[in-house]
Amino acid sequence: MPFGVDEAGKGPVFGSMFAAAVWAPTRDALPDGVADSKRLSPDRRETLAETIRADARLRVGIAEVTTERIDAPDTDMNGLTVEAHASALEAAAEESPSTLERGETSEPPHAHCDACDTDADRFARRVADACALEATVEATHGADDDDPLVGAASIVAKVERDAHVAAIADEHGEVGSGYPSDPTTRAFLEEYVARCGALPPFARESWSTCADVLVDAEQTGLEQF
Repeated sequence: MPFGVDEAGKGPVFGSMFAAAVWAPTRDALPDGVADSKRLSPDRRETLAETIRADARLRVGIAEVTTERIDAPDTDMNGLTVEAHASALEAAAEESPSTLERGETSEPPHAHCDACDTDADRFARRVADACALEATVEATHGADDDDPLVGAASIVAKVERDAHVAAIADEHGEVGSGYPSDPTTRAFLEEYVARCGALPPFARESWSTCADVLVDAEQTGLEQF
């Protein structure tokens, strides 16, 4: 019984990271057009995510890692990504058929993760160790491109992340994608700090981008005297 697992939002300076796991009886049960979420338009991703969630044959698990958790001094993004993959896998398993929950399958369930570590085998071992579910875990680079099941997980995770950013924008105005390289995100961050003298509540304070903007704002303020 296969699971695919992937994440979205590991690198942004704004908002949470999300991981998703999708369980399917076979990969043939997935809707047509599933692919790496980065290769799909936002509208297509949303349509596919809705189709995946509505299909009674499929099961989805979501894990959110908040900015507070990301900024905690005892964490790092590699470890948090491992935890998110494991948590999403556990959540999908809770929704999967009762035979899986009771361990009545002839083989342990198999999870395929998109590797979020330069060492894919190490990432797989860490996810397996972190997961309460007894499962065999495989991790490969580019799995969201090569395995439709992981592609399905990447779509669900990306749609969750996009909805999260849209909710932030509804409350605070246009924030862009949340990535440091996005000019809209950078402009919003600089303007917010200049106006409020602090970072927005959804910023990852531990990111160097945030530290740089705070330093620049402080320097600008000193130069005005």
